[in-house]
Amino acid sequence: MAPAFEPVPVPKDTEIQTETPHDTSNTVNNDAQVDYKSRVTVVGSGNWGSVAAKLIASNTLKLNSFHDEVRMWVFEETLQCGEKLTDVINRTNENVKYLPGIKLGKNVIADPDLENAVKDANMLVFVTPHQFMEGICKRLVGKVRGDAEAISLIKGMEVKMEGPCMISTLISENLGINCSVLMGANIANEIAVEKFSEATVGYRDKREIAEQWVRLFSTPYFVVTPVQDVEGVELCGTLKNVVAIAAGFVDGLDMGNNTKAAIMRIGLREMIAFSKLLFSSVRDSTFFESCGVADVITTCLGGRNRKVADAFAKNGGKRSFDELEAEMLQGQKLQGVSTAREVYEVLSHRGWLELFPLFATVHEICVGRLPPSAIVEHSERKPKLPLFYSVS
Repeated sequence: MAPAFEPVPVPKDTEIQTETPHDTSNTVNNDAQVDYKSRVTVVGSGNWGSVAAKLIASNTLKLNSFHDEVRMWVFEETLQCGEKLTDVINRTNENVKYLPGIKLGKNVIADPDLENAVKDANMLVFVTPHQFMEGICKRLVGKVRGDAEAISLIKGMEVKMEGPCMISTLISENLGINCSVLMGANIANEIAVEKFSEATVGYRDKREIAEQWVRLFSTPYFVVTPVQDVEGVELCGTLKNVVAIAAGFVDGLDMGNNTKAAIMRIGLREMIAFSKLLFSSVRDSTFFESCGVADVITTCLGGRNRKVADAFAKNGGKRSFDELEAEMLQGQKLQGVSTAREVYEVLSHRGWLELFPLFATVHEICVGRLPPSAIVEHSERKPKLPLFYSVS
């Protein structure tokens, strides 16, 4: 049975008018000529980055307003066979370390040189562990096109002296370009084998740019919806990993589905309250998109944060997350543990710890101040004020 969804109508490729200069060097067939072709670079080549490149590459071959070639920046590694990862990707059309068995598309070109990978691109897709983004942005200052548009698929945030900084804001402020976000109930390996999934693009004020990103990512099995709420969409993608850590503790202690459902509900409540306290512009309706409740569900059921937290709890917290990550994820990075720490720093600085008992408890368990079993005891720590929010 086909999924019951109603895709948002998106203008056909030929209806989009880009704001970039006319380039007469790029032409297509006489019956489908366009004035300008966008170039896309994916910054990142892990599990999700490789899937993003696959999605995008399948569409650039079909859409007249895009160059066929998709550059993918790869943090260079030497594989056990002695070959460089980029060489293997370009020879086999497969990321054998982070997405084995999946062909990316022959128009995906792996490039180990970050500056070279982005220099000609006017559409930049950022998809790396969030803890690396500040360094990447510093390397790219003055190296990207002034007319470039960016989109972040990154879950996480930076905490600075002046407060929390979303990754989209970090990109915009460092590189001087507009940055949208894409988040959703997206387990990369399932999308890689073309199982049906949805995602949400969060944009600020340029609807036509949002529609361009929708076209670039959308496939029959990956349906993307635009929402004018960058912070709301991005915070959903960021905070759900903290809830997934909590769900993993519940699984590891074999507490059952009732407990897990309660943790997910409380976690979603804290996600909404935290997001709206940080940004009054966040919309309630955003939490009912794929980036919201759907992403909470799928990450708590099958994501890597849940998986490693499960193992952490089974070991009674005696093995660190760093150790378990290295053993279980083959080079991939957890986001939930570092995000829990960053959220805790914000809560502590602003005096909000008692308002968010689940978020606070997850961090305290991760650093060893509380045992994993404390995840169900947090509800006895009544906040001083109720977490009121309205759903319109």
